[in-house]
Amino acid sequence: MTAQNLPDDRPRHWILTLSCPDGPGIVHAVAGVLAEHGGNITESQQFGDPYSGRFFMRVQVEAAASREELTTALGGVAERFDMTWDLDVAGRPIPTLLLVSKAAHCLVDLLYRERSQHLPIDVVGVVGNHRDLEDIAEFYRKPFHHVPVTRDTKAESEAAIRELITGTGAELVVLARYMQILSDEMCRDHAGRIINIHHSFLPSFKGAGPYRQAHDRGVKIIGATSHYVTGDLDEGPIIEQDVERVDHAATIDELVRIGEDTERRTLARAVRWHAEHRVLLDGHRTVVFR
Repeated sequence: MTAQNLPDDRPRHWILTLSCPDGPGIVHAVAGVLAEHGGNITESQQFGDPYSGRFFMRVQVEAAASREELTTALGGVAERFDMTWDLDVAGRPIPTLLLVSKAAHCLVDLLYRERSQHLPIDVVGVVGNHRDLEDIAEFYRKPFHHVPVTRDTKAESEAAIRELITGTGAELVVLARYMQILSDEMCRDHAGRIINIHHSFLPSFKGAGPYRQAHDRGVKIIGATSHYVTGDLDEGPIIEQDVERVDHAATIDELVRIGEDTERRTLARAVRWHAEHRVLLDGHRTVVFR
């Protein structure tokens, strides 16, 4: 049952996120407006960044007030403090489009978590530049869209993906080991709404065979990084990172297995935190309210 068809007298749980220039009175003003509309704050986190001078806040509130009432009331506070803010129903599954190539581990993990572990996303489709993972999408009863990419068709392929984002109503795009580079325009148009995952060997071991390169250098840590996508390849605001220690006895195949396991759980956490509105952008950094 969605918030739109709940009985009018039934309280709803809302999530309010905001950022603004730091200063006195912000928490008091926000809490006061919510209280005036019968809001009971059930969770609140805030952070003032001394380097950027900005204040960040995430509030979960139970209130019978409608979205329109809360939006109108919060609008005055937002204008007063020059806020960037968002209000959403707590727990609403975020329509999500998954982009893949040939590696299956992140795709399988996200689809499994959506179905079995209440990952708060609604996978509205899987896009692959190869057909290798089509059967996995079919197993989970997700539409699969084959959008091949060649050097000469990159613009057309990206236009097709844009149409799928619009047509499916996707609010989040996850590059679940999608091995294609998105254009600067695509990254700008969907800033803060595209999440990527990659191994953390970069920039040391670029190109093909990073695990073989890492093995040759005797690495002792295998890591993964999940971040928002920007025009700077693999350098967008970091959401989550994780590592596993390895030793001299690890084979290349074992490094790959450990790396894929690290990637899938790192990506899953990043997607969950985004979907739960726990990630706020702070320039090139992120504030993550766990």
